[in-house]
Amino acid sequence: MSPSSPRRAVRRRSCLRVLTTFLVAVAAVGCGRYAQVERITTAPGVGDAAAIELLATGAHTTALDTWAHKRATTLSIPMRAARAYGYAAIVVAKSQPECHLGWTTLAGIAKIESDHGRFRGATITAEGMVRPVIRGVALDGTNGNARIVDPEASARAAQTVFARAAGPFQFIPDTWERWGIRAGVGREAAERLIDAGKTGLPQETLGSPDNIDDAALAAARYLCASGGDLSTSTGWRQAIFSYNHSDAYVARVYAAASSYAAR
Repeated sequence: MSPSSPRRAVRRRSCLRVLTTFLVAVAAVGCGRYAQVERITTAPGVGDAAAIELLATGAHTTALDTWAHKRATTLSIPMRAARAYGYAAIVVAKSQPECHLGWTTLAGIAKIESDHGRFRGATITAEGMVRPVIRGVALDGTNGNARIVDPEASARAAQTVFARAAGPFQFIPDTWERWGIRAGVGREAAERLIDAGKTGLPQETLGSPDNIDDAALAAARYLCASGGDLSTSTGWRQAIFSYNHSDAYVARVYAAASSYAAR
């Protein structure tokens, strides 16, 4: 069984149909409005040579900060967010080398989901927390959305509370319970947890979907489990489609990730 999607609960209408490895790069939401059609023959990649070297060496904190600062300046990504994407890619490169997840894929998803944690004026603290928190619409079964109850919130409120996607990567509660991980446990510990293939980690290692480091690492885990080898167009598309079952969404993430990889 494939893992539950962070965003699969939100069912979006699309007038686009995608055959095999063809994607429509959408410039505006709506039927019949698009900029261009691209043939995906490879995944977006990890970015520039410095990023590839960083992933290969598993760079220390100082080198990672230097790398993230350069990406932030060049690509208009918050430095704290760029660091989270690079760190997650490093951890996965060590623990799941067969996945070949590029940091640009994580950046592409976060761009679409929350503008790198900046949705509606939110900012990222030095500790990686996104404030104010970012929440999606209530998944109450209306407007094409699935109906998903948040059992923990409902128990606390003593009434039905519907789930909402949370954080810069928009995880719904049950998906976070399965794939969430606290990046602060340390790189080696995180690598061991991911390498062991454990899901549903104890609370002390579960982290928070509102933390950019935790969310990026959890998204990396999820994508690798969903797509297999993300260096292939098939694996990459499968991973992104599992994140949100929408061809238009895949196209938007591809466009964003490719733009980061090319600059």
